[in-house]
Order: sequence, then C-alpha cells, then structure tokens
Amino acid sequence: MKKIVCIPTYNEAPNAAKIISAVLMVDPENEVLIIDDNSPDGTGELVDRVVAENPRVHVLHRPGKQGIGPAYKEGFARALELGADLIVQMDADFSHPVDALEKFYKHIENYDVVLGSRYIDGITVVNWPMGRLMLSYFGNLYAQKVLGGLPVKDATGGFKCWRREVLEAIDLPGVRSNGYGFQIEMNYRAWRLGYRLHETPIIFADRREGTSKMNKKIAIEALVVVWWLKLADLMGRLEKPKLVRVDGPGSS
Repeated sequence: MKKIVCIPTYNEAPNAAKIISAVLMVDPENEVLIIDDNSPDGTGELVDRVVAENPRVHVLHRPGKQGIGPAYKEGFARALELGADLIVQMDADFSHPVDALEKFYKHIENYDVVLGSRYIDGITVVNWPMGRLMLSYFGNLYAQKVLGGLPVKDATGGFKCWRREVLEAIDLPGVRSNGYGFQIEMNYRAWRLGYRLHETPIIFADRREGTSKMNKKIAIEALVVVWWLKLADLMGRLEKPKLVRVDGPGSS
C-alpha cells in the first residue's frame, strides 16, 4: 500500500530534515509530504533540496501561514492525488513518536482511522505545563459530552492514520475549523459517516526544538466548534452517512 506521511511546517528548519529521515527509516514504503507555509526561516528551501535528492519526499508550498487546518486539507488532497492508500498526519517537532507508525499500520488493517492517543491509557504526556495539560484533557471530555458520545478520548490529537476512502468521503473543502478544532471536526465527520475509529496509546513529548504554535485563539475555537458541529449535524449540513455506524469495541 502507498503510504504518505503529511507533515505541516512553519519555521521548522531545525527539525525538517531530521523528521523526514526518521519517517523514511521506519518503513521502506513510507513517503513524506511536507506542507510548508512559506516559512521565513528557510524550511521550504531546505525541503526542496531533500526533494531533489529523494523521490520518496514531496513538498507543497503554500503562500503564507494560514493554520494547521487549511494546511492539512491541502496536504490530504495532494496525497490523494499522489495515489496514497494510507495517509498519516503528524507534527514536525518529534512530539509524535515516529516509531508508533509501525503500530498504526498494524491497526489500520482492521480499522479505518487510527489515532495516537494521549488519554486512552491514563495520561501519557511529557513536559507539558499543568495548565495546558488540564485544558487539553478537560477539553476532550467537553467535546465528547457535547458531541453525543464521540468514542474518542483524545479528539484533539494530531497524530493519525487515515484510509484514503475516509478522506475521500469527507467534504474537505467544507471542513471549516483550525487547530484543535480541526482535529475534533475531522474525527466527528469520520465517526458519523460510520467509519471505524481506533485509539492506540502514544507517549506525547513536548517539542525538542523550535517554538509551539499553540495559542489561546486555537483553544477557544475548539470549544466553539463542537457546538457548530452539533448544530450543523442537526440541520443536515454535514455529509450524509453512507455506512451503518458500529459503536462499541470496534469503533474506539
């Protein structure tokens, strides 16, 4: 199966070449797609040099910083164009453990979306300030409650593996949120369409180099988007379910 790992970047020059190398080493079938938002630190130019030397690496240059949601939507569309059967999304800063990809590929044989979870096996987060950890943990409980039992304990996590048919079924241009909200929205849309979601525990370690893109605006948007999703669903503005959703052990 063709596997493409989508990695958005903005000012990730210290990490870009390292994360590409690490991902390619995990699986000989892995390819990498960097989605760069015109990083002023030269990340895009650095990746261009890697692309010129390695056919397993691709790059998508965007005109400027527009957020993680739009970056992933363009990245997913490009990965589908490249013929990917499995599409992974992950951060460039090594907060997502690269070696977990092997576990993702094993689980995706029986599910449609595999999510790396910080909260399915206790709290497996390293080096986060307590305030940020509590905001993330209770924000996920809030999302589950508002969205009527979404069977995902870490709905805001950004480390996932998708089967191509799931991304093809989701109306990507219609996905409106960003940041944490984007992660919640994509999970919810996939679940309500009837696809099988599975969480597997990961150790999430805060970035080694560079600076976090997290801010209060992103957190507030996540709190608001769950109500928009609930209302949009009630009004029939989301994709029409094509499958019979299977809840229980096979969907979480």
